[in-house]
Amino acid sequence: MPSDTIDQLRLQLLEATLPHIPFDGWTAEALERAASDLRLDDLSVIRAFPGGGTELVRFHSTHTDDILLDSLAGRNLESLRVRDRVATGVRIRLELLANQREAMRRALSFLAMPQNTLLGLRCVYQTVDTIWYAAGDTATDWNFYSKRGLLAAVYTSTVLYWLEDESERFVDTWAFLDRRISDVMKVPKAVARCRQILPNPLRLFGRRRAA
Repeated sequence: MPSDTIDQLRLQLLEATLPHIPFDGWTAEALERAASDLRLDDLSVIRAFPGGGTELVRFHSTHTDDILLDSLAGRNLESLRVRDRVATGVRIRLELLANQREAMRRALSFLAMPQNTLLGLRCVYQTVDTIWYAAGDTATDWNFYSKRGLLAAVYTSTVLYWLEDESERFVDTWAFLDRRISDVMKVPKAVARCRQILPNPLRLFGRRRAA
């Protein structure tokens, strides 16, 4: 089956499965109900998601990141500060999921299971990498990883806050996001100051050895 046909089948099944996830979770049962709604046979489900719920979660996350990237590409991010570009990326992704909060809650429970931890890390990494890419990040040294690590902490904490937020249009979540990014932006500055103030420990070690 051509890849474009497989992707269409996966998207069709994902959209049909989402209404069942609040009740059945990211499970084979939810996929079976979706297939029944679409009048698809079991073979079609196996072709689309041979890994069952695990592969469905991965596809949902990747598909959302693709939509996010397209959405950010249509915005004039160059006119914004870097922190605002990143905040925009996080906010738009959550807005894309605004009608899927219960599905996201079930996804977090699913990814918290020990056998799914690695998948959860991969999904978060892909999301923050997508946001940094859209923000114009060109780092290739250790900054590449530190930026993604810091944003991963911001993103995951914001998702947890957002899931419990009952404020109108999630205004409390956006305020929380702004505070978290402000805190994170202080880290590189603090590290830079420490490098200026504190001596290089390797040099000290070298001096002691010489002595």
